[in-house]
Amino acid sequence: MQIAFIQTGGTIDKDYPKVTKGWAFEIAEPAFNRILEKLNPSFSYQSYEAFKKDSQEITSKDRAKLKALCKSIAEDKIIITHGTDTMAETARSLSSINKTIIVTGAMKPERFSNSDAPINLGAAIAACQTLTVGSYLVMHGMVIPHNQVERDLETGKYYINE
Repeated sequence: MQIAFIQTGGTIDKDYPKVTKGWAFEIAEPAFNRILEKLNPSFSYQSYEAFKKDSQEITSKDRAKLKALCKSIAEDKIIITHGTDTMAETARSLSSINKTIIVTGAMKPERFSNSDAPINLGAAIAACQTLTVGSYLVMHGMVIPHNQVERDLETGKYYINE
């Protein structure tokens, strides 16, 4: 089995500034590369970059580009790392693709020692191997079908709308 990992940006990929006197985080190399290196997986994978944006800056044109990428690649199991603010919208926009697609991210950058990134990515890896074709969001220990995603705006947590 081969899994495709696609970077779109977001908090999960944020890194410390590389410039002198920099103050804002930058979206850097994919966090999934560092996490997979630690995992030493028993599956094969391919990495792709769709774009590197904060999820609030993702446009319908960006989602169309992501959708075209998902359709064009050979892998039928796809994990997309994404910013948390609009990840549900992206999961819904990919729901018509005949592949198993997981959208995940993190509330804190993977570079932080207390980040949820490794747990969320690990859950996404397990989920994509066991779920049927469809588009899902994996966050906060939950696997949520694209059409049942809800978010508590006070806590930021995603949950299943039953």
